Amino acid sequence: MRKDIHPKSYRLVVFKDMSNEYAFLSRSTAPSKETIVWEDGNEYPLVKVEISHMSHPFYTGKSMFVDTAGRIEKFKQRYAKKK
Repeated sequence: MRKDIHPKSYRLVVFKDMSNEYAFLSRSTAPSKETIVWEDGNEYPLVKVEISHMSHPFYTGKSMFVDTAGRIEKFKQRYAKKK
């Protein structure tokens, strides 16, 4: 295995699933400009994600519709003009 290929700047980061507001604390090197106060009272960088194991149909066993950025409205507007 090659040496010194992994970053050394791991820090605690909060990942927040925007589809269901689930958040978890983990170590990461992901960049972030936002911060959040975690349950322990400390402030950590915040990384927003669109889907996590709490909202992905493979892990939950049920289909969950996530409308990000109004895709349905954009679709309806695009095809309403053709009628």
